[in-house]
Amino acid sequence: MKQGEINKRTEGDINTTSEREKWNLREKDRHTQLILEKDERYFMHQSMSTPCLDVLKSSKNSYIENLSGNKYLDFHGNNVHQIGFGNEELIQKLIAQLKTLSFSTRRYTNEPAVLFAEKLASIAPSDLNRVLLTPNGSSAIGIALKLARAITGKFKVVSFWDSFHGASLDAISVGGEAVFREAMGPLMPGVERIPPPVTYRGIFENNEAKCLEYLEYVFAKEGDIGAFLAETIRNTDVQIPSKEFWKEARKLCDKYGVLLILDEIPIALGRTGKLFAFEHYSIEPDIICLGKGLGGGIFPQAAVITRDKYNTFGELSLGHYTHEKSPLGAVAGMETIRIVEGLLEKVKADEAFLKTELNRLKTKFDIIGDVRGIGMLWGVELVLNRLTKEKALEAAEKVMYNCLREGLSFKVSSGNVLQLSPPLTITREELLKAIHILENSISNL
Repeated sequence: MKQGEINKRTEGDINTTSEREKWNLREKDRHTQLILEKDERYFMHQSMSTPCLDVLKSSKNSYIENLSGNKYLDFHGNNVHQIGFGNEELIQKLIAQLKTLSFSTRRYTNEPAVLFAEKLASIAPSDLNRVLLTPNGSSAIGIALKLARAITGKFKVVSFWDSFHGASLDAISVGGEAVFREAMGPLMPGVERIPPPVTYRGIFENNEAKCLEYLEYVFAKEGDIGAFLAETIRNTDVQIPSKEFWKEARKLCDKYGVLLILDEIPIALGRTGKLFAFEHYSIEPDIICLGKGLGGGIFPQAAVITRDKYNTFGELSLGHYTHEKSPLGAVAGMETIRIVEGLLEKVKADEAFLKTELNRLKTKFDIIGDVRGIGMLWGVELVLNRLTKEKALEAAEKVMYNCLREGLSFKVSSGNVLQLSPPLTITREELLKAIHILENSISNL
């Protein structure tokens, strides 16, 4: 396989493989086929999206259902489904809000938005009390980058290779996945990327001290870095730094006057067993970016939270978005947080179950080189050889399509990592079913 095709597989399955072709040739009812043909005709084609896998009719709790009535347990969900699909409590709150105030015109505020901002401030630590709301994660990253420039007077940013921070031009400029930058240059200047700390493969494999040394080297040599942007725990292929790493990284940011921006857009709100992933590390960021599941899987909602002392830029337009103080988004966010707060103990119990079951599969199958995870975020890395760690790219895709045929949906990241992100509301019976499908799919390679 050529390097270019390997790069294109870093964020999931793509549209041009033999396994996708086999999937497309499966028997489909005429209505499904017609909708897929129209989807392909009218939507712009892009990797990892259109043309699409199937046509969905409904979603509820842990399942998505196609037009033919076939159901998939959704362990992907674009990371929006912490409280499950179609959460009835949230739906009723949104219906009630629709009957009063459905949109808030600029220069006016509304009570749901104010209460939502107050809630975000209350769950964030210390003086992280200032909020800007926005419809999506990419724009939250953009706000954070603008704010960091305003605060520090510096435009340079350090980020990790292989990181993902959104699909807009500014977000891919600071992101580290090659597939999103292809044919997009020139990008935003002033971005310095460093290899990430990882436990299983890579330049700094099991050597976080060297990664920290490199980070300080860049801080010192550049001298005008304004921000360090990172995912606290990398979502796509599930990379989990140690507590010591983040404590030392926080110290380096303080030493060199660099703002720490933590992107928790896909991993906050209970997915790791705590509301925020950084709580596992006993650190505080200077800016937090939230999104995806913040709208309960129904309404697009994201947020940026920062410190009181940075509320000094009233003359600047930092996040001037049409749906900034959406009453619907605020209601969705408030209810989502309320529900997630009641699920945290369940997530810890489910984490222990998944850890046991996935490591059992690792013992059974030599193709599984590594299992890593936290809460309800897990990565199963497939390799051709456990010693060389050569990526099992074709096998990973075959497993994914085998699972789809049996009713389990997830994404493949980094070409060979099965990324499993179920709803936090999932039942133990449904988790067992998913493990059974995955086990059978690997057995049938």
